[in-house]
Amino acid sequence: MTMMRCNFPAIALACAALVASSCVGLSADSADRPNIIMVFIDDMGWADLSCFGNRDAETLNIDKMAAEGIAFEQFYVNSPICSPSRIAISTGTYPQRWNITSYLASHARNKVRDIADWLDPEAPMLARSLKNNGYATGHFGKWHMGGQRDVTNAPSIIDYGFDKSLTNFEGLGAKLLPLTKKPNGEVGRIWADAERLGGPVTWMQRSKITGGFIDAAILFMENARKDGKPFYVNVWPDDVHSPFWPPIDKWGDGSKRERYLGVLEAMDGQFGKLFDYVRNNDRLRNNTVILICSDNGPELGAGRPVPLKGYKTHLYEGGVRSPLIVWGPGLIDKDAIGTRNTNSVFAAIDIVPSLLALTDTKGQAHSDYDGEDLSKTLLGKSHASRKSPIFFSRPPDRKNFYGFKNLPDLAVRLGKWKLLCDYDGGRRQLYNLITDPGESENLAEIYPGVARKLTKKVTDWFQSVQPNQ
Repeated sequence: MTMMRCNFPAIALACAALVASSCVGLSADSADRPNIIMVFIDDMGWADLSCFGNRDAETLNIDKMAAEGIAFEQFYVNSPICSPSRIAISTGTYPQRWNITSYLASHARNKVRDIADWLDPEAPMLARSLKNNGYATGHFGKWHMGGQRDVTNAPSIIDYGFDKSLTNFEGLGAKLLPLTKKPNGEVGRIWADAERLGGPVTWMQRSKITGGFIDAAILFMENARKDGKPFYVNVWPDDVHSPFWPPIDKWGDGSKRERYLGVLEAMDGQFGKLFDYVRNNDRLRNNTVILICSDNGPELGAGRPVPLKGYKTHLYEGGVRSPLIVWGPGLIDKDAIGTRNTNSVFAAIDIVPSLLALTDTKGQAHSDYDGEDLSKTLLGKSHASRKSPIFFSRPPDRKNFYGFKNLPDLAVRLGKWKLLCDYDGGRRQLYNLITDPGESENLAEIYPGVARKLTKKVTDWFQSVQPNQ
């Protein structure tokens, strides 16, 4: 295990809808259980945080969380695209089990790709398990697990175990929708048709919507504390997904890259309020864990995964490896605070069983998690990696994308090895990620035994998670 010391340089309407809480007060012991805040950033590259190497923009508030916590360099999400990635981190299971392998869209578009219209509400949601254990549960931000475009008949976010929710244009219920403003003063609205997906609807500047979700989340946490409940809160911003509408003073030269960097810095600035809210309250500071990561790799021409290969939708490292920061100074091992974990290999599906263990919560009845309990690793008390392989499948509509032709269909990470291949096991690519994180030297012919072993594992896995199995 290598541990290196870090050197880290109009919502009133929506909030009013959250004030009335149905929470029932519990004992003081309930409030002593750790609070959990999950920050799931949208389309941010592995190297986009300045504490992960970005020299074109500063993310000072997130960097500070890393300096007071642990930064993990070999953490994976379980899909290189939005909806299935969100399902994995919410359920602790591979999204293929729920027949969601690409982003959810209209009924017609989902049917063409042979995927479900929404996540089965019986899936083993972390939120539901924590709610059953006395937690107040809230979701604030992008959902995209059902209820988008013309899919108006999906279950509500509340049906998945949340007490309250506030979302964007890809979820049902109360939402924040974006106003836009160009440097020349021209204003507009985007995704106005999302009003049909429920309300109340609050319109606000796109560059401030992350702050809107944060304000609502803070209000929810305040109510939970008044009711004597620990809380589990998702803060899942639209940022830093396109289209890019930074504050006027952060447009730079107006290029895609400059606007992206402006959105990134503006998002980080808004997160400062959330982090300070927890940090400046002794009770919360000592009994809250905040996890910060991205749902998948960056859009081409916007974020960057360097030195990793690939982007969003790709099974290469740039599409599925995410920065992960875990903050919790009252719970993390003191010797691990301010360190970088460069060796522990684990994935988003491991977050659910890890948080269940951390909160002493039973999983949902009849749950069969694909994830493993790595709570000690998250808190710097162990250097363990996931024991089982991490498996991936390509979004079915992304065989050719972002200049990459005939992309591999499957991938598996086990130990130092990463293998990619097609559904039939052909066109094997084998990489040693310790010596070659950029996946530049295919070793399949040099280590044919390793390639055959991993090919069988990943093709067998893919067959096992097909909906008709």
